[in-house]
Amino acid sequence: MSTQVRVVVVGHGMVGARFVDDLHQRDPDARFRTVVLGAEEYEPYNRVLLSEVVAGKLDVAAIALPRAAQRGVAEILPGTTAVTVDRCAGVVHDQAGERHPYDVLVLATGARARVPDLFGRRPGDDLPAGVHALRTLDDAREIVAATANARRAVVVGGGVLGLEVACGLAHRGLAVTVVHGGAHLMDRQLDGPAATVALARLTALGIGVRVGTRTEEAVVGGGRMTGVRLEGGEMLPADLLVLTAGTVPEVALAQRAGLDVARGIVVGPDLASPSDARVFAIGDCAEPPEGGSGLIAQGWDQARRLATLLTEPSAARDAVPLPTVGTDVVKVKGVGLDVVAMGECGSRSGSLGRRVRLSDPEGGRHIEVVVADGRVVGATCVGAGPVAADLVAAYTRGTPVPADPAQLLLRPVAGTAVPAVSPTMMPDRAVVCRCNGVTKGDIVGCWRHGARSVEDVAAATRATTGCGGCQDAVCGIVDWLRRADPDQTAPSPDTVHALTG
Repeated sequence: MSTQVRVVVVGHGMVGARFVDDLHQRDPDARFRTVVLGAEEYEPYNRVLLSEVVAGKLDVAAIALPRAAQRGVAEILPGTTAVTVDRCAGVVHDQAGERHPYDVLVLATGARARVPDLFGRRPGDDLPAGVHALRTLDDAREIVAATANARRAVVVGGGVLGLEVACGLAHRGLAVTVVHGGAHLMDRQLDGPAATVALARLTALGIGVRVGTRTEEAVVGGGRMTGVRLEGGEMLPADLLVLTAGTVPEVALAQRAGLDVARGIVVGPDLASPSDARVFAIGDCAEPPEGGSGLIAQGWDQARRLATLLTEPSAARDAVPLPTVGTDVVKVKGVGLDVVAMGECGSRSGSLGRRVRLSDPEGGRHIEVVVADGRVVGATCVGAGPVAADLVAAYTRGTPVPADPAQLLLRPVAGTAVPAVSPTMMPDRAVVCRCNGVTKGDIVGCWRHGARSVEDVAAATRATTGCGGCQDAVCGIVDWLRRADPDQTAPSPDTVHALTG
């Protein structure tokens, strides 16, 4: 038997790659030998930013994740699909018939796009020409290619991704209609009044919207999309249909292996399957006791905790899930649409806290703030501009709010707003990248250890590699550092050195 612990990781996306990096970073003595089976041919990329590729705001190269040195010690097998798991023998079989023995199996299979039954397709059938989901880099490339000849597009799903895609397609010059089955747009994050303001902004961008109705049939002629028929009979002509109607955890491999599966792969607090203590699941495919958020911050936290559990079992007792406060900010990255929501908002809104609201439909803005125990515990911002940035800062940092929280709605609050152009006003402990927990002090420390660009900072700290919401702030801090040249300045007492994990 090998003296090394054999770890097989199924999935080389954002979470699987992060786990490999974290594991080997914590394993200087090379106790673990890792084999990674990645179904896609590509290096890991930022799936969160695919809608920006569709919009033409980013090219494919720009969403590649920084390659960590630790990943180089693992055996990466791109284009390799795991087909079966023999748990008795401790072996994963791939599509080519190769065997991959393991002592520890980590499933990071992610999720697939949910495809509504609009075509009378059978499982495994290809989608008709002109119909695309958006979940992979190939999907994004195909959608971009399709826009060259398409004139009219329908986007099914009015959640965050659907609105981002709709704005991106409109930016490319297509006539776009969004179809959403919920009572209003983004119903998980927005209430009715907020969604009304968002709808008005979409209308101003030339995007049509149908809410409270569902697509009944995709009409195909000659093997290509020609239109979408809605419940009630309305026909929407379209030569491009993009499906953004949510995701489904990828659990087929786990089911075939006889593991406990509900919506996702059931795991305990230690991320291990109750069916087999040698098998773990992390990311969108997993169903932990606290539930899955669908946000990358949770998957990366699970990668960190599992790496800690395997390399330092005694320390793993303290590796509890990160609190959701401050890590659940949702920002629509749509061209021409400004929506930010966090904490207590939309369908996640309860009775917690005091609420103050500014609703100004004619001005194209709607702001609601929820305050409890002197802190912002939730906010909804549509068309709020700099005020939204102030509220994100107050929410993620737990900054005390004024005695009259209505002041949060209209003007910056001293000590909360930290514009990227004024990093001197930001304390070193202020979190800049929520997804990775990177502070201003981490970025300054990284600069003082040789980083000289945003790319260098991303490679050392992972800032900007999550949702992308911190890109402007990180760029602003790097520009400030370049001008101020803090190499010549003694570090402040609370500056934290650059992250290595």
